Amino acid sequence: MSAIPAQLAEIRDDFLAIPERERLTMLLEFSDELPDVPERFADVEFERVIECQSPVFITTEVDDGTVRLFAKAPAEAPTTRGFASVLVQGIDGLSTDEVLGIPVDFPFELGITKQVSPLRLNGMVGMLSRVQRQVREATSA
Repeated sequence: MSAIPAQLAEIRDDFLAIPERERLTMLLEFSDELPDVPERFADVEFERVIECQSPVFITTEVDDGTVRLFAKAPAEAPTTRGFASVLVQGIDGLSTDEVLGIPVDFPFELGITKQVSPLRLNGMVGMLSRVQRQVREATSA
């Protein structure tokens, strides 16, 4: 059953609570909030999300049923970096079941389809798909 976990739903609701013309600004603010990757991941190979126009890399860690999500995206790609930040902030710390239950079209629920191209939104869908695949692989190992 697909469901949006509370912390991701809260981010979505924050986007929907402001006028459409301000939502891109909010996404760009998220780009400034992408957490740094911990030093222990310095030698870890992150997976590139090829659906994104700009280079973005993700990796997940599953420990005792809890998902940790890490992403790297350049500051020169604020839209992509903002999408990565939304996912990191909305997914990090969730259970594997919660992550796997997120509808893959979640990015379209942010209410930014008029401000961001479908190609960029599909990039975020690609990020979420990669996260879910990595979580499935980690739980089946």
